[in-house]
Amino acid sequence: MHSDICEKVKQAGVVGAGGAGFPTYAKFSGGVDTVVVNGAECEPLLRVDQQLMEAAPQEMLRGLEAVMQATGATGGVIATKAKYKQGIAALKQLMPTDRMRIHLLEDFYPAGDEQVTVKEATGRVVPQGGIPLKVGCVVVNVETLLNVAAALDGTPVTHKYLTITGAVAEPVTLYLPVGTSVAEALSLAGVKDMQGMRVIDGGPMMGKLIGDLQQPITKTTKGLIVLPEQHPVIRKRTQSCDKIIRQAKSTCIQCRFCTDLCPRFLLGHRLEPHRIMRAIRNTEAAPAVLKMAFACTECGVCEQYACFMDLSPRTVNAMLKQELAKQGIKPEPPPADQMVDLLQQHRKIPVKRLIARLGLTSYDKPAPLRCEAIAGTTVRIPLKQHVGAPAKAIVAVGQQVRCGELIGQAPADGLGANVHASIDGTVTEAGDCIVIVGSEGRRQ
Repeated sequence: MHSDICEKVKQAGVVGAGGAGFPTYAKFSGGVDTVVVNGAECEPLLRVDQQLMEAAPQEMLRGLEAVMQATGATGGVIATKAKYKQGIAALKQLMPTDRMRIHLLEDFYPAGDEQVTVKEATGRVVPQGGIPLKVGCVVVNVETLLNVAAALDGTPVTHKYLTITGAVAEPVTLYLPVGTSVAEALSLAGVKDMQGMRVIDGGPMMGKLIGDLQQPITKTTKGLIVLPEQHPVIRKRTQSCDKIIRQAKSTCIQCRFCTDLCPRFLLGHRLEPHRIMRAIRNTEAAPAVLKMAFACTECGVCEQYACFMDLSPRTVNAMLKQELAKQGIKPEPPPADQMVDLLQQHRKIPVKRLIARLGLTSYDKPAPLRCEAIAGTTVRIPLKQHVGAPAKAIVAVGQQVRCGELIGQAPADGLGANVHASIDGTVTEAGDCIVIVGSEGRRQ
């Protein structure tokens, strides 16, 4: 049964829908006793998973049951915020309580961090640099479970749920073909004029600025947030590297708020952002301190919430990780005596306060879910939307394809994920991306 589920999930191209896109079948190695469902959705303004729990509880629980069978887990824990009352009620009506339970989370950031989620839901502490498997857990996202359930019926991943919000006329959560352009997705939310505006792919804390609105949404796209280009969240992301380093060297007052509120430091990781900020003044004097940057998950608490000097420790850490990796420098071994800070439970970031600090209160609005699939006229589907090697194109220019047809084959001997057509149409490009021009109108 385990191999059957694993093969179906692999063939369907299922990857983590809420993070980096790790191929889901690769998590089915066994040796775990608990599957933890990440239903926290802690990034401000995003609405996907909380709405899917309410709209599709049966499919979600079916996916959870399949993951438990595939991994050999005897228990499933759905970690979700207590405020998601409708989703919780829908799940409780269907959930087999002898094998599954719901763990209610407070409304804090980053409740959805994988290691934070495991700690909150099970009490286990994942060692620094490790994965939940180290403590007998596998973590999966709500939407990923829906894709697992679909894979059991032979349905591959072709569409993506994403929230479109911010400075838009009608915030909405849509179900779009993978490969739809950002520009077309925005138009469906009533965005007509992008002059003076920028778009974040993901949440306001960890999302990335989009440079080209013609870029496609992928299996991992969780949201698109439109904001004025002068908004503080945008300005923070558009500062030059030179300015960020210069400010860090001259302005940091060593208050250590960035460290005291760092979620990974509070879990006992060897990561102290205030010391890194001090060390970049003399990089040769503190190589071990600089290597702490490897432990940073770039959650943004330090620069978006903790630092009242408006500095960017997260960005400094990201730059350091890249530079150290280029030099072939490896992280320090994890601490042998890793212990959760006694104040960890008292230093969680309230989401409402975070939203206010980010200047996003006026954008904190419902984004109703539209479950019906919307067919695009043209899609541009990347062959690499996941952790691992890119898929290899198995279609040619001029070929007719149907939605759900395999167009990119994962490597047989390495980590990867299959890629499927998301609309009916004709292949017009077959390079790093497969471009398909649709044979039907815009809406199904």
